[in-house]
Amino acid sequence: MSDVRSRQGGARVRLPPPLVFAAAIATGVFLPPRLGLPLAARLLLGGIIVIAGFAVGISAVGLFRKTGQDLRPWMPSPELIFHGLYRFSRNPMYVSMVVIACGIGLACDRAAVMLLALAALVVVHFTAVLPEERYLQEQFGETYSQYKSRVRRYL
Repeated sequence: MSDVRSRQGGARVRLPPPLVFAAAIATGVFLPPRLGLPLAARLLLGGIIVIAGFAVGISAVGLFRKTGQDLRPWMPSPELIFHGLYRFSRNPMYVSMVVIACGIGLACDRAAVMLLALAALVVVHFTAVLPEERYLQEQFGETYSQYKSRVRRYL
């Protein structure tokens, strides 16, 4: 077994990224500072941002499911996805998690949630994204290299 692969044959990711973002949100709602925006504005803007984040995530998940891929990054990836949101970002699911967390932070009037969403992305970058990239490079070689040269990691 390669040192980039999990026991299941996918990327060697040991920490589920959604749990990292959930922990950031759960922690941030109890921490200051408040944003100080009026309730109606927070709920409206935060709700729009959360919905946009879910739309991105659902679209990305749909593309994964359509190609028969497992959402768990430690499971094997049978193919790369080059269409839909994956034309613009190699990691639209992680982008959606950041957007959702920021929308929740705005709606809950907690700047800490937004800051911790960025911290969660840093954690996910090192614990999931980089291992996934090493795995995909080993799995798909030049095809993945070309994809990386065309499409940004996040935005």
